[in-house]
Amino acid sequence: MNASAETASAEPAAAVPLIELRGAGKRYGNIIALRDVSLKVGAGEVMCVLGDNGAGKSTLIKIIAGLHQHDEGVFEIEGEPVKLSSPREALTRGIATVYQDLAVAPLMPVWRNFFLGSEVTKGWGPFKQLDVDFMRRTTKQELLDMGIDLRDVDQPIGTLSGGERQCVAIARAVYFGAKVLILDEPTAALGVKQSGVVLKYIVQARDRGLGVIFITHNPHHAYPVGNRFLLLRRGQNIGYYEKGEISLEELTGLMAGGAELEALVHELRDAGASTDTVRTIRDEIEEDTAAGVGRVAVTETVNIRDLPEGERG
Repeated sequence: MNASAETASAEPAAAVPLIELRGAGKRYGNIIALRDVSLKVGAGEVMCVLGDNGAGKSTLIKIIAGLHQHDEGVFEIEGEPVKLSSPREALTRGIATVYQDLAVAPLMPVWRNFFLGSEVTKGWGPFKQLDVDFMRRTTKQELLDMGIDLRDVDQPIGTLSGGERQCVAIARAVYFGAKVLILDEPTAALGVKQSGVVLKYIVQARDRGLGVIFITHNPHHAYPVGNRFLLLRRGQNIGYYEKGEISLEELTGLMAGGAELEALVHELRDAGASTDTVRTIRDEIEEDTAAGVGRVAVTETVNIRDLPEGERG
């Protein structure tokens, strides 16, 4: 064997992503909902997908979760091209989705919700019954393993905070064998403290080897935990970055639409608007944008000190 062959054999093969999309597109009749979008997520990684309402985030989720099939491009699970036919098939392939509007039975105990639809029984025939002790113990332990220490798993899940309910859903997905976890705007309706709790458990899921796809409109939540960032606007990719390639300020600027503002200014000038008019409109838009970003920064930015030391970006 020559030296080059020995070197090649000594180099580890690149890990196959858990999920990869290349040039994915989706149409609904004449409407293009998604065009030429690519992303990948491997074990122990967080892929953040950012965009405002109508950006195409929901369509992307539906393709990966098996609700819809892509019309263009390639969708691979662990290197195998697929077109998922249903959410059930996605689950059997290890893809679990936690939606923003969690489907929980608020008056049922935490442990019943944890095993809802997958209840464990003991005995047989007419003597079969729920194995309540096992489900209680398992729920308690799985939540502890994720760092969630509930006082009582018999309490109704509706008494938990929004952040705690999100974390129970994440722990449930991990327990039932998810390899890829899709989180649909998990911090959207939460305050600063609860958002920090959810982000901490996203990191915990990642550190347990899951691939996480974190859908959000808030760069201040995405940046502390993300490995990669995909920005969508009107169904198209406007940026795809490794964490080392972009700062939080740059990510926030892209989300705030800086490029669109410049395009609008050029259009106004081409249309013959006066310099004063262009300047006034630019200043008003910049003030509104700065105020919006400022509100996000003040009310929703997560305190990095609440995250593990290695995740403080």
